Amino acid sequence: MDNNSAGNNSVGHDPLALNKKASSGVAKAVAGHEVVVHLQGVHKGFNMGTPIETEVLHGIDLTLYRGDFCAVMGPSGSGKSTLLNIVGLLDRPNVGLLQICGEETTVMDDHALTRLRGHNIGFAFQYHHLLTAFTALENVMILMLGAAGFPNAQMRDKAAELIESVGLSPWKDNLAGNMSGGQQQRVVIARPLAMNPAVLLADEPTGNLDTKSADLVFALLCEFNQKQGTTVLFVTHNPELAKRCDKTIEVVDGQVTA
Repeated sequence: MDNNSAGNNSVGHDPLALNKKASSGVAKAVAGHEVVVHLQGVHKGFNMGTPIETEVLHGIDLTLYRGDFCAVMGPSGSGKSTLLNIVGLLDRPNVGLLQICGEETTVMDDHALTRLRGHNIGFAFQYHHLLTAFTALENVMILMLGAAGFPNAQMRDKAAELIESVGLSPWKDNLAGNMSGGQQQRVVIARPLAMNPAVLLADEPTGNLDTKSADLVFALLCEFNQKQGTTVLFVTHNPELAKRCDKTIEVVDGQVTA
């Protein structure tokens, strides 16, 4: 098991001290590898300063390079989803450094975070979150439409290419609600790739699928990872799929461990 990060237990909870430490550790591209995700000393808690204060992440250090394919494993409640929300810019760390594609995010306002997320991060969830009244093709076009504001032929052509790449060309005009679970999940994989994200966050995308469909979805993730250099963070409870990833990150009690 290859793990490029470890929990940071030596740093206290003084935000000034942690941020000072983080600011001195700006990640650099090494040996030709572009750093796309860098966390240093990241803490995340909820209801801070109240009697029900709960810290979920405890000093996470993590660096991912372009083209990495990393499994994320750990028991329920260990902090996996919180970690993905932090990396996906859906939530902010209380303390620490978070860089996405070289940009320091902890100083950004919500508008800047939305821009960075929309251009660099894709999401594929266990539950499809497809618009069931839209066709497969239209669902893949959604993100491009949101970015451009209006549909055009180039958008439709790119969506059709992605639909073809996941083997669904015969079903591209089918309503998403009339597709099988495995077919819907393939649309879920194709949709974020329309924006050519640097990072794809896949939160148990095979969790509700049978073995054959799960293998197909995993193979698609691997194909896009290898052909496009997309960094994949793949949350799974399946140890067999985790073994097929380049490395495994284990989250236990809010810390990244080997």
